[in-house]
Amino acid sequence: MQDAWLWLILSLDATLRVATPLIFAALAGLFSERSGVVDIGLEGKMLVGAFTAATVAAVSDSVWLGLLMALLASVGFALLHGFACITHRGNQVVSGVAINILASGLTVVLGLAWFHQGGSTPPLTQHQRFTAIDLPFAQQLADVPVLGLFYSELLSGHNILVYLALALVPLSWWLLYRTRFGLRLRAVGENPKAVDTAGISVAGLRYRAVIIAGVLCGFAGAYLSTAQNAQFIRDMTAGQGFMALAALIFAKWRPWPILLACLLFGFLDAVAVRLQGVSLPGIGLVPVQLIEALPYILTVILLAGFIGKANPPKAIGLPYVKDR
Repeated sequence: MQDAWLWLILSLDATLRVATPLIFAALAGLFSERSGVVDIGLEGKMLVGAFTAATVAAVSDSVWLGLLMALLASVGFALLHGFACITHRGNQVVSGVAINILASGLTVVLGLAWFHQGGSTPPLTQHQRFTAIDLPFAQQLADVPVLGLFYSELLSGHNILVYLALALVPLSWWLLYRTRFGLRLRAVGENPKAVDTAGISVAGLRYRAVIIAGVLCGFAGAYLSTAQNAQFIRDMTAGQGFMALAALIFAKWRPWPILLACLLFGFLDAVAVRLQGVSLPGIGLVPVQLIEALPYILTVILLAGFIGKANPPKAIGLPYVKDR
């Protein structure tokens, strides 16, 4: 029983760490797509944020400066997406794919030119990255049966970005459903003409939404390279932007279900890692490749079989043309 409880706590602990970039990125997609702008470029903005955070942290010796520059770099790519899709009414899916391709190539080229390490940045030292925070009395309560392990291992010992991601979920819910800005943002994604008739700038609201998305993707990228890992590695997002997009659709564009979807995907990934090298009864040793693909396979199965009918914002993907 004790071993099972320990395995569960450690798996949930890993779940929080794995789900954190998904939560940031899915919330980024939530704000963008609620305003009517499709955001396929989550992956690219995360990648740019990860590269910038690790690069600046390594050069300046300051993880906080790295985080700030990651946010600015990600917002820059978000504004590029907005300029193409909002100002010039371009195809939003094509623009998002272009952002992903540009980010993937640019980070590798700059990494090779600056560091000569195959596209990676130098490894970060302990004070150049976000480290774990021990909550009050975590060590003293560690030996308390059941609850001690829950508090000291699961709740305590995460870095500040993990706690920030969890705090942003209720904040996003409040912003979208309890503020004037949130009401207008949701309205512009459903009926931009009505918003324009009320004298509110459709383009202004959508730009604010993509800027928020850029900030959140910057947090996600910085987490990958300066918290979860200790350097930037080429294409280190590994499809997490698309998994966040899947979580957004699975949650039907709502903040609290986004949290649950990201935790589910994170749990699948954490369990898959723990199953590597384990021999299952009647099956034997499971191939590592199958274990690594398991989270993605289950994501497709969940989206195909359990999501039901997902109704996106009615004006999503449609450029708004003001009547003359």
